[in-house]
Amino acid sequence: QVQLVESGGGLVQAGGSLRLSCAASGSTASLLVAGWFRQAPGKQRELVAAFSSAGNTQYGDSVKGRFTISRDNAKNTVYLQMNSLKPEDTAVYSCYAWLESKNYWGQGTQVTVSS
Repeated sequence: QVQLVESGGGLVQAGGSLRLSCAASGSTASLLVAGWFRQAPGKQRELVAAFSSAGNTQYGDSVKGRFTISRDNAKNTVYLQMNSLKPEDTAVYSCYAWLESKNYWGQGTQVTVSS
């Protein structure tokens, strides 16, 4: 059974940093197509960062220059390094990955940025 488990969320002051992790288990496939979305209360879900099928990285306009997506294939884990956090980054962050011809989602982790 494939599972994605996120960790690293929490409460941080504006200007601070957090690193989210998304670990895949139950699959030997690599996290080639994977990324992060977020959803704040009352707002639509938006792309934060992702590795595309073409091998590129994509970032949402609001996080460019502040967030960095990376992965460790040996650990089957995708990371999201978030720097210079702003109160408007407050949201539930969810990772996804395309594994074994299916799209999987993690349970989500709350990130709260205080002003």
